[in-house]
Amino acid sequence: MLKGLLSAIGAYKIYERWLWYQVKGGKMPEHIAIILDGNRRWASERLLESWVGHQYGSARVSQLLDWCLDLGVRCVTLYSFSTENFAREPQEVEEIFRIVKEKLQEILTDERIHKNKVRVKIIGRIELLPKKLQELIREAEEATQTYDKQFLTVALAYGGRAEIVDATKKIAEKVKQGELPVEKIDEKVFEKFLYTAYMPKPDPDLIIRTSGEERLSGFLLWQSAYSELCFLDAFWPDFRRIDLLRAVRTYQQRKRRFGK
Repeated sequence: MLKGLLSAIGAYKIYERWLWYQVKGGKMPEHIAIILDGNRRWASERLLESWVGHQYGSARVSQLLDWCLDLGVRCVTLYSFSTENFAREPQEVEEIFRIVKEKLQEILTDERIHKNKVRVKIIGRIELLPKKLQELIREAEEATQTYDKQFLTVALAYGGRAEIVDATKKIAEKVKQGELPVEKIDEKVFEKFLYTAYMPKPDPDLIIRTSGEERLSGFLLWQSAYSELCFLDAFWPDFRRIDLLRAVRTYQQRKRRFGK
């Protein structure tokens, strides 16, 4: 049994190196966005509490950051918790927020974040989150606000429709105050009021969704107009480096014409 396990590990490493060889010379996506789906189903298959899946999934996020840094991906956006997710069982929601707090506290002292100048930003309706979590979010953002080499964005209490509504309200207020003429409003102006306006590349080149579901579920509705989509069967806690490399390979093989 041990011999078979070692053989499987060896085969995995060989395959991983082969995938890396295939993608390293190609055009890398500058912005990868991922819908972290399947945590609860992963836990259910193992007869575990649903929040345990989120705990394992959060550990995978740490590895993902290393993989993306190795690939030279400048922007990574993660869909972690939607506005609709507030309707879940209170204990699960509470555990998710606890896990988010842990990750934010790690960010404050994470050498990788500061060494690689990773700016951390949480997007969504932050005012809906617990006050202590809001405070920690501000701390993490302030600690990295001067960084501009890499960008790690987490969508929390996020909804794509909500983002568009919020942007529209901000624009309407500008118009009401006489600061923005209606005739000046176009797509570029509108984008300046979206949650992602601070990013150098707001529109993802590649969006990955785990767990086998094939929909965006309201994720970056405006920004995803020309994103390449990749749907994977693996649950998020089982996501591996080879899954990321495969997705990048798929992205590199597609012809991106942007309607031209």
